[in-house]
Amino acid sequence: MTGEHQKLALLLFCAFVALTLAITLWAGRRRHGSPEEFYAGGRLFTPMENGFAISGDYMSAASFLGISGLIALYGYDGVLYSVGFLVAWLVVLLFVAELVRNCGRFTLADVVASRLRRPQVRFAAGISSVTVSVLYLVAQMVGAGSLVALLAGGHTGTGARTAAVAGVGALMVTYVVLGGMRATTWIQIVKAVLLLAGALTLTVLVLLRFHGDVGALLESAAGRSGHGADFLAPGLAYGGGVTDRLDFLSLGIALVLGTAGLPHILARFYTVPTATSARRSVVWSIGLIGGFYLMTIVLGFGAAALVGGDAVRADDPSGNMAVPLLALDLGGGAASTGGTVLFAVVAAVAFATILAVVAGITLASSASVAHDLYATVRRSRARRRGDRTAGDADGAGAGEVAVARVAAAVIGALAIGLGLLARDLNVAFLVGLAFAVAASANLPVLLYALFWRRFTARGALWAVYGGLGPAVLLVVFSPVVSGSPDALFPGVDFHVFPLQNPGLVSVPLGFLAGWLGTVTSAEPADPVRHAKTEVRALTGAGAA
Repeated sequence: MTGEHQKLALLLFCAFVALTLAITLWAGRRRHGSPEEFYAGGRLFTPMENGFAISGDYMSAASFLGISGLIALYGYDGVLYSVGFLVAWLVVLLFVAELVRNCGRFTLADVVASRLRRPQVRFAAGISSVTVSVLYLVAQMVGAGSLVALLAGGHTGTGARTAAVAGVGALMVTYVVLGGMRATTWIQIVKAVLLLAGALTLTVLVLLRFHGDVGALLESAAGRSGHGADFLAPGLAYGGGVTDRLDFLSLGIALVLGTAGLPHILARFYTVPTATSARRSVVWSIGLIGGFYLMTIVLGFGAAALVGGDAVRADDPSGNMAVPLLALDLGGGAASTGGTVLFAVVAAVAFATILAVVAGITLASSASVAHDLYATVRRSRARRRGDRTAGDADGAGAGEVAVARVAAAVIGALAIGLGLLARDLNVAFLVGLAFAVAASANLPVLLYALFWRRFTARGALWAVYGGLGPAVLLVVFSPVVSGSPDALFPGVDFHVFPLQNPGLVSVPLGFLAGWLGTVTSAEPADPVRHAKTEVRALTGAGAA
């Protein structure tokens, strides 16, 4: 786009950014001096509001841009992402939602600490939460860079992407510092409504283009994909050999199990007043998310059919821009006003998706830094001094919130740097790595703490580090980082692990390490503590 059309697109885009900032300033008028207000929005949201917010938090740039792009490039194999992200919510609904709300206050570490009151355990869970959050943030940064660079007409260079990533980082820190959970939640609700409306509009337009004939859509997608009939059959992306098939299985494990260990998703259960409200929130979100992921399948095949696989690759080899390019085509082309308006709306919605998700992730990670890491160190020092008041575990007040605000800025800067480094990778693929780490480190310790009577503090430490360490190391020594043309460092080769996603190995290691640490522990399990945790988890007695 050039000239007046590009100006119109940028104007519509900036209007939405201004709207989100206005929401933040409105929410920021309330005092956020207490951790409950800053981390959980005062626990005043209804199940419907929280369900929309969860949907807004979960339907990220990986969903809207990355998954549709992978389907446009790889057809059947790309659909795995849509199915995996959706099925994961059944795990959350059945095993996590109510129990997490009853046992915790603000973070995942609260749940584990309610059973195992050891500062080392809380610290380890906090480290794991921050690691997962940063990996997830990188994916959103990559999506923001690709989107805004295309909008500004500078997608062939790195300057526009660098500015876009830096801008997103600055905005997300602003949202968290000024508005806390209240502003973040309302931005997520607005974003969920806009995203669902935008996806529905594009889906209807795609189906109208083919007169409602899904068979014709698939046939056209296969014809223009460059792969023919193989586009609609399994194996295009993961059928090259044993390694590809194992990567396929590894990705599925990570996607299905990882959601239940994502810190920013678990934090949403603390924004409602009761555990029943938490479960009803998940039911709302499953309906919204399910409808959305069905639409991403139509959008992915629609991009392949109308834009073409070669055109999608030419603009972005990873496929992240398939949906914006589809919007241009559906609106009449890049030279038309209709195409410009529809593209600008899609770009604004996609950017809103990124802003809302990064705000939620940043808030969750900064809460882990302040509530789990900083507060743990502060209480340990207070105990050594014999100051019981300063070491009170019930909250750090304004000082803890101040640390959370500083942590948000630091995490934002780190995510910007990593986002620029990984700018050429597909965002859905990057999120798959974050899910793998969450499933390897967070999920084992969470499930063991909730359901295993013999679980000990040693087992918790081994579960966290035994899943986190291998997951990160396997990623570092995988083809994602080196040894392939699409790696972070394509000019070097030090990879020794053949799979791109570590979930197949690291998830079982996390559960095995937790079991091994427990059965070899010298300290006996505390049946009384487990009984209290079980009663609290199932009934909500004593929940904050």
